[in-house]
Amino acid sequence: MRLIFLGDIVGRSGREGVLRHLPMLRDRLKPDFIVVNGENAAGGFGITEKIAQELFAAGVDCVTLGNHAWDQKELLSQIDRMPQLVRPINFPDGTPGRGYTVLPAKNGRHKVLVINAMGRVFMDPLDDPFPPVEKVLRIHQLGGARMGPAGVDAVIMDFHGEASSEKMIMGHILDGRASLVVGTHCHVPTADLQILNGGTAYQTDAGMCGDYDTVIGMKKEAAIHKMLRKIPGERYSPGENDATVTVCGVFVETDDRTGHAKRAEPIRIGGRLGQSIPTLA
Repeated sequence: MRLIFLGDIVGRSGREGVLRHLPMLRDRLKPDFIVVNGENAAGGFGITEKIAQELFAAGVDCVTLGNHAWDQKELLSQIDRMPQLVRPINFPDGTPGRGYTVLPAKNGRHKVLVINAMGRVFMDPLDDPFPPVEKVLRIHQLGGARMGPAGVDAVIMDFHGEASSEKMIMGHILDGRASLVVGTHCHVPTADLQILNGGTAYQTDAGMCGDYDTVIGMKKEAAIHKMLRKIPGERYSPGENDATVTVCGVFVETDDRTGHAKRAEPIRIGGRLGQSIPTLA
């Protein structure tokens, strides 16, 4: 299978960048499944049902969230009707939505498990993310139908967190049981994309889809003012310079029998960071 994961979409410019480049990525890479993190898609804070549906209409199969999941309050009453929209699995019991989902791939033959979890180091206090992830993976094992009726052909794990060490621990714990473990939240793509010993593709942070002439997607003037003056100033708002928007993510090819990664390459498309656009062999 061919999988695409795109990092945190930040604001209008990030959304438009993704929608602009997705047709080329779909034509060039023929992906069977596309995941994006959309937790900053609505003005930099949360996501709306309308934005989620725009992404689904463009060919995105699943949208993951994070610590800004509920910044758009209306989503609390909308998320349960969108199985393709996944919030962190370690939110407290009774939280609307779901922390994982199993969806069909575009080829109609394969099933993909997507899990979203949130780290706890330097983040909001939440339940321990590791036990619920383990519980899901005991039910939906990687390896397709040979693992039983609940078996899946690919597992994509979005670990939304601040600390690189916590993300790496999740990667090593899931090595061999996931196709891809990728971090989000930091909005800066890391250079450690690799295939771990057990066959799991791993990157500490996918980076963002947004304006990189900013401070992690937000206009730099307000962020600089707050850092230097230590007093409230202009409200943070996403950068809007389309010329410096870059779409960042990961492309993974898996072995159809095992679901393990056999190829992993970074995606960086746009006007700011060095370009990296995979091609099919």
